[in-house]
Amino acid sequence: MLATSGDMPPLQSKVFVYEPKYDGIRAIAEIAANKKGQPAVRLWSRNGNEKTSQFPAIVRALGRFFARGKSLVLDGEVVALDEKGRPAGFQQLQGRMHLLGAKDVARAEHDRPAAFIVFDLLRQGKDDLTKRPLAERRAHLEALFDRTGGPDDVVRLSEQVAGDARTLYARAEREGWEGLIAKDATSTYQPGRRSPAWRKIKLLKQEEFVVGGWTEPRQTRQHFGALLLGEYTDGALRYVGHTGTGFDQKELTRLAKLLKARETKTSPFAGTIKTNEPPHWVRPDLLAQIRFTERTADGKLRQPVYLGLRDDKTADPGIQSVLDQLNALEAARKDGLVELPGGDRVKVTNLAKLFWKDLGITKGELLRYYVQVSPLILPCVADRPMVMKRFPNGIGAQAFYQHKVAERGSTQFVGGTLKTLLEMTQLAAISQDPWFSRVATPHEPDYVALDLDPSDTATFETVLDVARWVRDELKRLKVPGFPKTSGASGLHVYIPLPPHTSYESGMLFCQIVATIVATRHPKQATVERTVNRRAKGTVYVDYLQNIEGKTLATAYSARANAFAGVSTPLTWKEIDAGVSPRDFTIRTALDRFRKAGDLWEGLRTSPPADLEAVLRKY
Repeated sequence: MLATSGDMPPLQSKVFVYEPKYDGIRAIAEIAANKKGQPAVRLWSRNGNEKTSQFPAIVRALGRFFARGKSLVLDGEVVALDEKGRPAGFQQLQGRMHLLGAKDVARAEHDRPAAFIVFDLLRQGKDDLTKRPLAERRAHLEALFDRTGGPDDVVRLSEQVAGDARTLYARAEREGWEGLIAKDATSTYQPGRRSPAWRKIKLLKQEEFVVGGWTEPRQTRQHFGALLLGEYTDGALRYVGHTGTGFDQKELTRLAKLLKARETKTSPFAGTIKTNEPPHWVRPDLLAQIRFTERTADGKLRQPVYLGLRDDKTADPGIQSVLDQLNALEAARKDGLVELPGGDRVKVTNLAKLFWKDLGITKGELLRYYVQVSPLILPCVADRPMVMKRFPNGIGAQAFYQHKVAERGSTQFVGGTLKTLLEMTQLAAISQDPWFSRVATPHEPDYVALDLDPSDTATFETVLDVARWVRDELKRLKVPGFPKTSGASGLHVYIPLPPHTSYESGMLFCQIVATIVATRHPKQATVERTVNRRAKGTVYVDYLQNIEGKTLATAYSARANAFAGVSTPLTWKEIDAGVSPRDFTIRTALDRFRKAGDLWEGLRTSPPADLEAVLRKY
């Protein structure tokens, strides 16, 4: 449930209760029992990213709330603490939000401690409390804290006053809080909605804005001069100004890498904007927290200061809305209709159903992964017939293939829209498997692929060696190649084709390359189709995936394997340096994609292979 902005509510009211507006990461905490009956805690941000491993002290403290086998779902805010143990601003969390390594997290726990401030209780045991008034939910929440600890703990109960907020407001002004939240004490919890029952009372002007580009630096400044900022209005990104302050050298370096990975040739802003220095444009998927003094009459920001990037929210408000709805439905253990940008709706059910039992990954988490990766994966599957392999009871149970959509008779799903992506996931199609050709030209593939499939005794190092040899052969032929992990144990190398190429021609080209590699490196590579005839430790260079109607899991697709892998685009430098396919999972890949940008775009935009020139050589 989210608060609305707008007219300031009264500071005296018989209806409202008032709480500080905490400046951190909004989070849902789920506390349940594991197989041994011990507490298992998971922490989720608004966009469905799991934060459990990043805040271990909070997770340990939340475990104390598990009593007599009763599960809990709590709503609250992860906040940084200052040297006196008081909630600090969002900027103080910046050093913790992006950490993944256990040693880095442990160091941050000591250097930059955090707390979880709880302000709502959504579920207690089997009781769904979302339909009960806030005052009743608060009473249950306060009873929990009476049993488990006081306000000085790592998990804290939010402050709240009823009826008269003037004293709290004066304190907020004195101590420099972001503001207050006024809540209707009679209101129910409205999952995924921005409701007037909760209202913001702002003191500091601080909002999130989309990064649409950067300007070149002046004089001795490194990396960039200023960020170009915008906000979505009526579906268009409107320019609101730029900021060149608030960065230290470390953040300048980190941001520069993120910006470069997203650079595009065209401006994402509606209309023309003027900048003091030459501008560079980016794909608008970074969201920055900005503090400013006021807005001008035309909506521009005065004295904006950069506070940090938000990885707990998405830059696209439509995508964030979908994530909020999915989060709310899963937390409430409900089925429902999810409103999509543009007016479409998708019915989702059984979001808490475990698709990866051993990892605790639910259908809801997979849906949220696909929502967040949709800007990258939808161009990969656009206008392509899709083949589904469905796992209705999770990856450990029987699966089956399905080409047609039962509700549509003989119709096949065609990729390219968020609705189709979520409908297929709702049907437990874990991976996204498109044809190599499009609906309009079904006999003409846009690309071909070599599938490097290791035998049971082959190491991934051998797979990498074979990929390098494929790369070398393609380079000799002056043909571009784009590598990605399969998401499982192998690698794929894709080659873009010129228009009107037949499947037969594309497969012949792949057969030539595969055969050359296997002939030159017979101890590591083979084109032998029969498994028991392949030499031990070899990698099968499969060119037969290029038959019309066959499919491979596309880039950015999840995979139905034990580690919940994701098919991840790579650079050839990464192939040379060495990677592991287990580095990229549903829970880790999104951070990788934010840093690396869309490496698969090159497959769609690079000049295609000149097959005629290649075949003339043979």
